[in-house]
Amino acid sequence: MKFVASLLLCLTASAMNAAERPVIYQLLPRLFGNTSETRKTNGTLAENGCGKFKDIDAVALRSLKDMGFTHLWLTGVLEQASGTAYPNRPADAPDILKGIAGSPYAIKDYFDVCPDYAVNPAKRLDEFKQLLDRCREHGLKVIIDFVPNHVARSYDSDVKPEHSFGKGDDTTAFFTRDNHFYYLRSSDAGGGPPLKLPTADMPGCTGRFAPETDFGRVTGNNVISWSPSINDWYETVKLNYGHDFTTGRNTTHLPGPESEPADVPKTWRTMDAILAYWQEMGVDGFRADMAHMIPMEFWRWSIKRARDREAGVFFSAEAYDNDPAKLTDGHVLDELLKSGFDAVYDDPVYDVLEGLYDSGKWANDLDTLTFTGERFHRSLRYAENHDEVRLASPKEWGGLGMHVGRPVSAVLFGMGRGPLMLYSGQEVGEPAAGQEGFGGDDARTTIFDYWSMPEFTKWSNSGKFDGGRLSEEQKALRAWYGKLIRLMHEPAFTKGEFYGLNHANNENAHFGRLDGETASGHWLYAYLRQDKTSGQAFLVVANFHGSQAIEGAKLRLPENAVEWLDKKDARTLQFTDRLASDWSVKSPVAPLAGEGVALPKLPPLSALVIEVAP
Repeated sequence: MKFVASLLLCLTASAMNAAERPVIYQLLPRLFGNTSETRKTNGTLAENGCGKFKDIDAVALRSLKDMGFTHLWLTGVLEQASGTAYPNRPADAPDILKGIAGSPYAIKDYFDVCPDYAVNPAKRLDEFKQLLDRCREHGLKVIIDFVPNHVARSYDSDVKPEHSFGKGDDTTAFFTRDNHFYYLRSSDAGGGPPLKLPTADMPGCTGRFAPETDFGRVTGNNVISWSPSINDWYETVKLNYGHDFTTGRNTTHLPGPESEPADVPKTWRTMDAILAYWQEMGVDGFRADMAHMIPMEFWRWSIKRARDREAGVFFSAEAYDNDPAKLTDGHVLDELLKSGFDAVYDDPVYDVLEGLYDSGKWANDLDTLTFTGERFHRSLRYAENHDEVRLASPKEWGGLGMHVGRPVSAVLFGMGRGPLMLYSGQEVGEPAAGQEGFGGDDARTTIFDYWSMPEFTKWSNSGKFDGGRLSEEQKALRAWYGKLIRLMHEPAFTKGEFYGLNHANNENAHFGRLDGETASGHWLYAYLRQDKTSGQAFLVVANFHGSQAIEGAKLRLPENAVEWLDKKDARTLQFTDRLASDWSVKSPVAPLAGEGVALPKLPPLSALVIEVAP
């Protein structure tokens, strides 16, 4: 009964309004619209091409809307430090760049967009506004990055110079409340000034950055050294929110959510001006990068002010509780939700699923992560994003290829009521194979280089966005993702509760148990979702095994699960797959707890989304 009580505690967790539940398509404009097939390693924009805002046109947007997406995360649109020069905008020194294109997370002007994406770079903000208008016309909301922890070493706003970070700072003080940055002391590690970057042996580099000859600044990953390493975020500088991070995690000295702007640290005011600027332009939400490194007091203050301007503005947080740099002693995902975020990254569930293939995890290991209270239904779930390896990579996820995304995405997307996210290229099996540039051959599609995605360009098909060059297998995969995403708009998934079934089948020898295993639940995972108001219910079942079909499986539904479904008065239940097959079976209710319902043959890397009805 203790387990059941814990289960019910999870089931009563609150959730965001179903009508507001984002289904997000993440795209990097540089990649999305680039149809060039050159792909020269470390190539320039002129050599490898670059997608533009205009490429995200009505045809592309209609295709994404039809697939079931509600939001676009336009990743990396803010102006970043870059090796490409434009009139009145010289290229940045290669010493402070990662890749020729530069990192989208080394922002150079928070009030501007990347000129690479404009047909007429001088009119880039106008072209971005036109994209916002197109998205709105197609019923798609727009999310952009909010990178609060750090900026490029070359940060200098020409759009809003009065809000340039570092302006008016006391460069002689490591920390003072109203400095934007933390400044190095001569006694700090690394041998004193000048700043010595780990780039001296790279082509075109000197290992120096002239503005930091007499003073130096702490890196974005909190490294206090005049000589940061190649593994540090050496191209960025950390922002100061009025708390000296070297003193620990206690930030209770900071102002409260009702404070007037004049009473908060200077960085808070600058960031508030940034959020207000983009809200006024029509941006609907923000994905906060490394949100756990920022004081919770800032989030409570800034999100409240953003919602005073627009009640429906959406905030999601990339955050990791296991990062020592987090600024709370509590579980940082819970603390961010309490501070006003709509959703937080579900990295823990992602890690278990990846671990099925790379570190000996079992599907049963997901069970403990379904008892996280309110967070369970407010987690943003993804199988890929720009920081993570591609599902279709030949080096990751067991090297199983693009179809591993089927069970992984079905289980992830169906679990809770929180936002869902699919990364551009995932739907056609983009593998990120081979050397790209600064990104290397790391199983990730580079965000640092001018590049195009070889499989995705077969869908974009020279700007037709019709999938004309995809294989039949890729077309089928994209259609499958579309069907899954559209199913996720059903009431059971947008408003319903969760009931895990692996715990009731651990001792069930017919629940996908393979030779040599003494318990079940290694490769098979199952759960129920139900919306009490409509009475709609679904059973999600996935076979994660990469090569072995599961035949003859029987799934037990314990009596309290049938009661939870409000089906105890039914004599029979109809089980009908609505995702991947025409399988349907009618089963008496009485034997479900003991004998179980007989499942169809489950091919390797497959999933069923089964509607359950009397």
